Amino acid sequence: MGSSARARLDDASNSLREFLSAGGGLLLTHGAVEAAEALGIETSRPDVVEQTDAEESGFLVRPQYKHHPIFEGIDTLRPEPAPASDAVTVAYDSLYPRDADVLASRHLDGEDCPSESSILCWTVGDGRVVGVGSDLSGRHTETQRRLFKNCLAYAAGAEEAPATTGRPKDREEFEALREVVPDENHRPAYHFTAPANWLNDPNGLVQWNGRYHLFYQYNPAGPFHGSIHWGHAVSDDLVSWTDEPVALAPDQDGPDADGVWSGCFVDDDGTPTVMYTGGASNDQLPCLARATDGALRNWKKDPRNPLIQRVPDEVDILQTIDWDYEFRDHCVWREDETWYQVIGSGIDGEGGAALLFESDDLLEWEYCHPLLTGDWRRTGPMWECPELLRFDNGAVLHVSDYSKVVWFAGEYDESTRQFDSEETGLLDHGVFYAPQSFVDDDGRTLMFGWLKEDRDGEAQWDAGWSGAMSLPRVVSLTEDGALQYSLPEEIQRLRETHHSYADLTISPDEPTTLSPVEGDMLELKLTVDATNVGEFGIVLRETPDGSERTVVRCNIRKRTVTVDRSQSSLSDAVNDQPHSMPVSLESDGSLSLHLYLDRSVLELFANDAQALATRIYPTREDSTGVSLYAADTDVSVEALEIWDLGA
Repeated sequence: MGSSARARLDDASNSLREFLSAGGGLLLTHGAVEAAEALGIETSRPDVVEQTDAEESGFLVRPQYKHHPIFEGIDTLRPEPAPASDAVTVAYDSLYPRDADVLASRHLDGEDCPSESSILCWTVGDGRVVGVGSDLSGRHTETQRRLFKNCLAYAAGAEEAPATTGRPKDREEFEALREVVPDENHRPAYHFTAPANWLNDPNGLVQWNGRYHLFYQYNPAGPFHGSIHWGHAVSDDLVSWTDEPVALAPDQDGPDADGVWSGCFVDDDGTPTVMYTGGASNDQLPCLARATDGALRNWKKDPRNPLIQRVPDEVDILQTIDWDYEFRDHCVWREDETWYQVIGSGIDGEGGAALLFESDDLLEWEYCHPLLTGDWRRTGPMWECPELLRFDNGAVLHVSDYSKVVWFAGEYDESTRQFDSEETGLLDHGVFYAPQSFVDDDGRTLMFGWLKEDRDGEAQWDAGWSGAMSLPRVVSLTEDGALQYSLPEEIQRLRETHHSYADLTISPDEPTTLSPVEGDMLELKLTVDATNVGEFGIVLRETPDGSERTVVRCNIRKRTVTVDRSQSSLSDAVNDQPHSMPVSLESDGSLSLHLYLDRSVLELFANDAQALATRIYPTREDSTGVSLYAADTDVSVEALEIWDLGA
């Protein structure tokens, strides 16, 4: 925007705001969308102001706003495109508007561009402002003409504003978002998901004043990674969660302009505090914020952010095309009067690394040494989301290496601040990623992880949501130092109808149908005498004709459990590759499986020693059948318990 145009806007700004506050309306198109920031309607400046070089340009409507009045008569999320004009395009790309609702993004030359937020609306007093950053200059198509007419009518006050609008969003708007993006065949009912849009890593986990707080990586712009904020939810029982307003948002001119990334919670002598990674330009550096209320709704960022201005010179930190240095994610704890933190990183030519720092006040940090360094050939060149867990009989360091979560069990020496790794393994053998843990008031170490989607970006956009949290897992060490899992007893509150079987024989002649058991929200506990048997398993989410089915295959000879997804969905937008994990039998030759099915989520535990979380996307509503099978010999089921689970 030129200086003369801005000067004229400044002269008219008070009059325009009075007009809007009294119930007036304003439609801004193309370059005029910049005026929203100049008029004080929007805090954040758009970061895309350019001419489009595409041949065709159109809109990508967000599912939660498809019934918004400005899209009346437009019955698809991807309306017909038009020849791209030479008019200036304005959009928010790496940034997200602080005060607007984003109704649609862009669709260019047949490709979704979800990060380019281009249709926006604001509420100013009793008035409305609509911004359309592209594709209205020529109004060549019926879609363009209809959109233009609808925008004018809505700005003038026609139709009520949908319940999903409102910035910033409170519980009412979040509840409305959940209602308009149900995706009832796939969206989990008892695993936590964001109200809509994108969710990834759990952050800042804590039980504070008796309430459980789950913060998480959240993108309000849509179901894709970008514009990362900290979402927030609370629970009294680890089962029922209530949405809270967004806790932390990027500051356009701050060290977290590109995202408020993963971090952890610490209790600083009674002051709730979080350490997180701020992303800006090509830098990712530690930042700190403190809560100003006991409900952990309001946070004040430290003016000294970022607290570590540069990576340590003592190590050759990995540099990549995206980042000057790969250096992010935090685990912070206190020993006596000294604070320590581990930051995820990578050492060039060696592998992923967990770097240890110390501080007297959480503000000034001194580099110590690598707590552990991996081999890039086995555990990747970069480690994300490191976390050190300490138990009475040892310690565990786990890291995420882009594809999996690796744990190292051993001893942590507080006097030398060294970690000696003695055993290693995978925390989960499926889509479970970037976990974080905390110790609750009962002394349990509870862990949540991000369950990644396994369907393509277009399918995620159409659903309106992406990503789920795992169930909380109680993690501990066995007497011989191996990691083990259990589920907190609170999860049992989900149980409804109970089905129990004992001394059941599965024959290879025909499957054992467990009538009347069926559904897509189930808990199963199965104990089998696995001596002298080959393969057996559980079939879930099966249609009556068998066209869709997910098979949990237990191959005792190979000591593996595999989730066969080859027939899980008729959609070609999903990943149908199997997920497998190794298993061992108990001393009596038995195998115990504990399984949670929640629509598109399947979490499986074997003998409390191995875990596998995966995703399935059946397309048919009658994909609800459950059965057992044996491949080659009779199999004796010692006990089988199944519960229908509530939301």
